[in-house]
Amino acid sequence: MASISRREFIETTAAAGAAGLLAAHAPGLRANPLGLPIGSQVYPTRSMLSDFPAYVKLMAGIGVTRLELCSPIGYKGDFAVLAHGKEVRTILADHGMKAESSHFSMAELRNTQQQSIEWAQEVGITQMVSATLGDGNGGSTPTLDQVKRASEEYNAIAAAAAKAGMQQGLHNEGFESATVDGRRVYDLLLELLDPKLVTFQFQMSTIAAGFVGADYFLSHPGRFTSMHLQDLDMNAPVPPPLAAGRVGRRPQVAVGQGTIDWVKTFQAAKAAGIQSYYVEQAWELTQLSVAYLKTLVV
Repeated sequence: MASISRREFIETTAAAGAAGLLAAHAPGLRANPLGLPIGSQVYPTRSMLSDFPAYVKLMAGIGVTRLELCSPIGYKGDFAVLAHGKEVRTILADHGMKAESSHFSMAELRNTQQQSIEWAQEVGITQMVSATLGDGNGGSTPTLDQVKRASEEYNAIAAAAAKAGMQQGLHNEGFESATVDGRRVYDLLLELLDPKLVTFQFQMSTIAAGFVGADYFLSHPGRFTSMHLQDLDMNAPVPPPLAAGRVGRRPQVAVGQGTIDWVKTFQAAKAAGIQSYYVEQAWELTQLSVAYLKTLVV
């Protein structure tokens, strides 16, 4: 996803305040759908993390009270600033924030899981989520055997996490959106992954591939604990193919400005037991999406 420069970060601070003010005076105000805190995943705005206290203050200023992080052990780069877990927790607390969920790479969960768990405990994280099981398991074109092996491996990882008091979760990217023998890998994983050990985090932008969040929530109550919020205009022209024949992606729009029915989504999420949600968009869209969520009546 798009990220912004430090200069743009500073220049847009004023816009953030304006967005927050607009939301605060919107008619029919009912902040925080489901009665849950508004969250944001840090990945799309990772270039802004270098001054982490300023970043947290900025997010708090628009109404975000939960950040979903990415592990500095597995993601490195821009996330290295998060390496000292206790310091991260203190900075968050200084602004009334928490980080209860984070993404972890499959490589680190395979090789340094205990180190990752210790970092998570220092921050206050209780949900350890992987973006995809595709790493080493066939990528976006897996076989049925690869899906089964990936499930066995992830159940074992989740069992170790559970012993440390952590809930393992799975997001959905290319691997999960693939099909095997006419069935979605995602649907197979819902059967193969132990419901006592692994919960799911739904990526709302997968509507572009025919995945409708509300339908999954209602069909699998209790399996989903969180979701990533994006919106798409599904009536927009399909973009041309990218390099190597990859399908072009429709551009994202702010939550509430696209095709997704958010009242239906949140009603289904409530019925299914969703516990948290995170806007996962570039900074400009994050401001607009959070302002919309503050006005959303469910």
